[in-house]
Amino acid sequence: MDFSTSPQSLALQRKLRDFMRQYILPYNAAWHQSVQAGVYPPAFVQDLKALAQDEGLWNLFLPQLRDDEPGTRLSNLDYAPLAEIMGRIPWAAEVFNCHAPDTGNMELLHRFATPGQRTRWLAPLLRGDIHSAFAMSEPDVASSDPTNLQTEVRSENEQWVIHGRKWFITGAAHPDCKLLIVMCRNAVQTDAAATAETHHQHSLILVPMDTPGVQVVRNIAVVHHHAPEGHCEIVFKDVRVPKDHILGAWGEGFKLAQARLGPGRVHHCMRTIGQCELALQLATERALERQAFGKHLADYANVQEWIAQSRIEIDQARLLVLQTAWLLDQPDSDPSFVRARVAAIKVVAARLQTTVVDRAMQIFGAMGLSPDTPLAYFWTWGRALHLMDGPDEVHLRTVARHEMNQARDQWGETALYFTTPEQMQKPPRIH
Repeated sequence: MDFSTSPQSLALQRKLRDFMRQYILPYNAAWHQSVQAGVYPPAFVQDLKALAQDEGLWNLFLPQLRDDEPGTRLSNLDYAPLAEIMGRIPWAAEVFNCHAPDTGNMELLHRFATPGQRTRWLAPLLRGDIHSAFAMSEPDVASSDPTNLQTEVRSENEQWVIHGRKWFITGAAHPDCKLLIVMCRNAVQTDAAATAETHHQHSLILVPMDTPGVQVVRNIAVVHHHAPEGHCEIVFKDVRVPKDHILGAWGEGFKLAQARLGPGRVHHCMRTIGQCELALQLATERALERQAFGKHLADYANVQEWIAQSRIEIDQARLLVLQTAWLLDQPDSDPSFVRARVAAIKVVAARLQTTVVDRAMQIFGAMGLSPDTPLAYFWTWGRALHLMDGPDEVHLRTVARHEMNQARDQWGETALYFTTPEQMQKPPRIH
């Protein structure tokens, strides 16, 4: 098991750090000022995207990228440290066409789209000409169990007809969002459909954003944080699309949705680790320069402990995420073990971000609550991560199930570790 990155990745890391210092950071304040003024995305983002593409810092996340497609083909392990670097500035990933939810949607289309779907949707996404969103969660059911989802799709003549309501749909408010990938429950129209196993009752439908009947109701603030790209509530009322707008096969929506989660969670977690690294750097510098009661904050034992704990926890989380990225790259990895690891890193990353950023905010004092530093936003996003892409409890259950299955497979192997009187009376013979 080797977590070291390739020479190509190391070179790209150096180039990406230089790009971030030279181009992204100088525009950070201007980006926030533009968004506050209601201008989103700022005009300079398009110029930065063109520059990033010229620099070869484009579509870095797709291991199966074709030779005729724009971008750089990297393994999950090689991409992971690049995601960490981008994560320090939350809006930066879009500049490199490596932002969620488009990364997961591009991966889905790359794996399952028909030639026509690739031409219409995947190609412009890879070029960065359009954005997309993945419409799954719903307000009226516990979406942590996707088999609950009720937005319905039925076949009518030569069309799919969709009715339902989705919410917290990331990216749907972006002015360039042109495609929704909508997870729908299959309408029961046959006996076979009525008796289908619960994980084969949903399908993914490609819905152009401008389709009649698609109504964006609102952009929902997350813990009072307003995201310009949107976490939207969307109503689908008699939405009709042609039959060739289904992604994959009828009834395979759950399987396809699961397929997009693994690499995407690695990306999310590494971006989180980048934000935690920045939070720790900010907190350490603040502790060294700020004085209270005649001493620098860095001289107080509790502050030293917070800094040390944060360093240890960040490094532990990074190693777990890199292991998961490495496992995703191995063709012979045990799928159940990979699923458990993907679930584990999601829990670890969310807990890490809220804990590390909370300590940094405490060191900063009142300024840590203000928009003058990125800490308040980082904390808000970290708190959301405990629920987004499934609540922590669901992922912990996945990890626990894997451990229970392992125990069942190895039942009885621990017996010799006991020293009961019965066992002590029956020592083995040494031959």
